[in-house]
Order: sequence, then structure tokens, then C-alpha cells
Amino acid sequence: MRVKDKVVVVTGGGNGIGRALCRRFAAEGAKTVVVADIELEAARDVAAEIGVGAAFAVNVASESDIQLMVDDILKKHGLIDLFCSNAGIATEGDCNVPDREWQRIWEINVMAHIHAARAVLPGMLARKEGYLLQTVSAAGLLTSIGSAPYAVTKHAALGLAEWLSITYGDQGIKVSALCPMGVKTRMLENADGGGSFLLEGALTAEFVAETVVKGLEEERFLILPHPEVAEFMLRKATDYDRWLRGMRRLQASVQPIQA
Repeated sequence: MRVKDKVVVVTGGGNGIGRALCRRFAAEGAKTVVVADIELEAARDVAAEIGVGAAFAVNVASESDIQLMVDDILKKHGLIDLFCSNAGIATEGDCNVPDREWQRIWEINVMAHIHAARAVLPGMLARKEGYLLQTVSAAGLLTSIGSAPYAVTKHAALGLAEWLSITYGDQGIKVSALCPMGVKTRMLENADGGGSFLLEGALTAEFVAETVVKGLEEERFLILPHPEVAEFMLRKATDYDRWLRGMRRLQASVQPIQA
């Protein structure tokens, strides 16, 4: 897909990767870029900057928020060509993270993708055309040092993206999973413990957006701004036990276990 003249929605569009995607899609000639974010002022700033944008205050954990936005867009534009389910959060910790935090990250990192699919798929399937871009993270392919909730929810998000592609790929629906490692965003800069080691070698959000445009044009399922992730996946699949041992060594080097 080329985004020129397309109607595009980006959740989490007010900051980080989402903001870079909105800017790049506008530069590529998108007809409309809907900037959806829980921080309305940030969304408005991006929409005003790109000139072809519309801002929505959306809590992606709320299915009604997403559905109301989609209904409004369909009323104004008739269709949504590309829905980028990009918003996400990180939570540090192990299995003892409180249930309320597990629920919160589950709702944002997993259920938000499901809410988006429920809202846009009927129209896309009726037209036999549409594209879902889901920001997953390399954590969905590998793991997340120091964060059980992030690793678990990103694996689930990848599983959903795979299922959508398998189920609807022959009905005109394209699906891509964006799986970067470290990206220079507010999320990574605020990370402590296991996540901070990713700052070395972190990419700019603008570079990630460039990779996304190329990936969409090629209609690739996996979009890997860090190409080395493919090699890490191969090592994992080839010898899972060896990969686990290596990850334990990495964990010990960046987040020593306290006795």
C-alpha cells in the first residue's frame, strides 16, 4: 500500500512513533491523517503541524472511544484505508505486579488492537480492502528483560496480528506487525531496570516511520526497523534452550538478581 490519497488513523499519534508516523504519512500525500491520542493537546499539535490531520481524544482501552471515532471518520470520509493501532504502555516488574496494572497494560497493549479490529473490519471486509498496522515490539518476538507484563502482552499482540492475517488475508485485508527494539521515545527514556540497556543502539522515531512506509509498500507482515531481530528470532527457533541461556546472561548483566 502507498498512503498517498489514503485515509489513515494513528492511535498514540501525539508522541513518539505515532507522531513520526503521522508526519511521514502526511509527507507521503495521505488525504487525511487522524491523530488519536489520550492527550488531546498533543494530538491537536500534530494535526495542526501536518496540515491534513484531525485530532481525536481517544482512550484506546475504551472500545466505545474507538468505535465513536471510527463512526465519525466513516461519516466524514466514507472509509478508513489504514488503521495504525500504535498506542502502548510499558510496566516494569515480575509476576507480582498488581492485578490492576496487569489489567491496564492488557487493555492498552492487547484489547486496544481487538477494539480497533472490531470497529474497522466490517467496512474493510465489505470493500475487500483495508490495512491494519499494529505496533507490537521486538518483545513480542523475543521477550522483555525486566517486564513480565510487557513481554506477555506483546506476545499476545503478535498472536492477534498473525491470526488476523491468516483469517482475513485472502479477503483483501493486509496486516503488518511493527516490531522495533529500542526507539528514542518517551517510553524508552523513562525506562529503568531491564529496558534502559536498549538506549544504546536505539533508533529515532523518524527512522522507524521510514521503515514503516517501505514495509507498507511491500506489504510485509513483519516490519523490523532493527534487522538484527530476524537473526535473533532464527537463533531462538533453532535452539530455544541455548537462546534462553543467553537471555539469562543478558538479564544478569543489565539487571542483577538480588539475593
